[in-house]
Amino acid sequence: MGNGIDDRAVDAQRTERLDWRFKAIPATAHGMTAEEYLGGRPPLDEFGTPLLTLDASALDHNVRLMADWTERAGVRLAPHGKTTMAPALWRRQLDAGAWGVTLANLPQLRVARAFGVRRLLLANALVDPAGLAWIGGQLDTDPDFTFISWVDSVRTAELMDEALRAARVQRAVHVCVELGGPHGRTGARDEETALAVAEAVRKAPSLRLAGLGGYEGALAHDATDEGRAAVDAYLRRLADLHGRLPYETDEPIVTAGGSSYFDQVAEVLSGLDGCEVVLRSGAYIVHDDGFYRQISPFARGADGERFRSAMHGWGRVVSRPEPALALLDTGKRDLPFDEGMPEPQLVCGAGPKAVSGARVTAMNDQHTFLEGGEVAVGDIVRLGLSHPCTAIDKWTLIPVVDDADAERPVVVDLIRTWF
Repeated sequence: MGNGIDDRAVDAQRTERLDWRFKAIPATAHGMTAEEYLGGRPPLDEFGTPLLTLDASALDHNVRLMADWTERAGVRLAPHGKTTMAPALWRRQLDAGAWGVTLANLPQLRVARAFGVRRLLLANALVDPAGLAWIGGQLDTDPDFTFISWVDSVRTAELMDEALRAARVQRAVHVCVELGGPHGRTGARDEETALAVAEAVRKAPSLRLAGLGGYEGALAHDATDEGRAAVDAYLRRLADLHGRLPYETDEPIVTAGGSSYFDQVAEVLSGLDGCEVVLRSGAYIVHDDGFYRQISPFARGADGERFRSAMHGWGRVVSRPEPALALLDTGKRDLPFDEGMPEPQLVCGAGPKAVSGARVTAMNDQHTFLEGGEVAVGDIVRLGLSHPCTAIDKWTLIPVVDDADAERPVVVDLIRTWF
C-alpha cells in the first residue's frame, strides 16, 4: 500500500468470474476469470454491441501528462474518483503521484475504503449521523487513514459535532470551510459567513479546521472571456479568505480545480503561503470528444501536448428505414448524451473507414438516430463521446483496447467500476 491503495484488493478484481452480470462481456467468456479471458488476447470484434471501450495508450498518456503538469505547476492532485469509480484507474493515478482521491458522497467513500484508499477528500458536506459514525470508526481503527470533508454553515458544523460525539469517535474529523459563489452549488456565499463557520468548527471538540475548499466550475461553463473572468474573481476570493482562516493543522490545504479551469486555479493559488494547493480534476484521465475537448486548458493552449479521448462507443446498424436514416443498437442506457450527442467517427464493415457526412440527431433508450453517411445494416459505427462522468456509470465492466484506431483492436484489460 505504498501508493495509498490496497494493491491486493485491486488485483483481486481480475479473479472475478465473468458472466451475464456484465453486459459488455460475450457469452464465450462466461465462467472464466477476467485474467484467464485476457490471457487469450481477445479481439474486440468478439464483443457484441452496444459497447463502451477505453483506450490503453490514451489513458497512460493522460495520466502522465497531468502528473507532469501538476509537478511543474507546484500543486497536488487528488483526482475526483467519482468520474470513473474504478479502483484500478485510481491506482494508476496514485502510482503517478496523486496526493489522494476525491469523492462526492458516502457510498463512494465506502467503495474507496473497501479498496484501502488511505487519503480521501470528500468534496461535500457529511451530516448523516450513521455515515459520520462509520467514517469515525474508519479513523479510529486505522491510524494511517486521512479524511477531510467540507462544511459551509454553522449548522453543518454543529450537526457533525453532535453526531461524532454521540458515536464516541476518538479522532477529530478534519474539515475545510467551503466558499461558494452566486448561483453556484454548495458553499458559504460570503466571507463573513465562511469566517463564522470556521469559528463554529473551532468550538466543536470533534472537528479540526484543516483547509479551505471550493469549486470554480459551478460558476462558468465555457472558455469565454466572461466565463474565465468569473473563475478568476472567485479564485481571488478564495486566496484572500485563506489568509483570514484560523487553521488548526500545520499543513492546511486549499482545494479547487475541476477539469476545465485547473490552469487558472494553479495560476491564482499556487503562490499562497503556508498551505498545499490541491486540484480535484477527475475527467482528464478519460477526457472526451466533446465538452472537455473544447474547454480543457490544454485544448485552449496554442502549443504543447493535449489530452486524448480514451473512450469510444460502438453501435451496430440494425435498421435503414429511410434513405438518409440509420438506427444503431445503442442508446441513452449505454452512452452519454447530457453534454452533446455522440460523434460518428468510423464505420467498421469490410474494414474501418472514416464516416463522412453523418451526424447523430437523437437518442432513445436503446437506439441512436444516425442521419447521412454510407452505412449498411450490420455495420458497426465507432462514436466519439462527450462527458466521461455519464458514460462510465452505465457500465460495470469496461473493455480496454490496445488501440481503438487499429484495424482489429485487441482487448488488453477489463476495468471494473463500482457505481
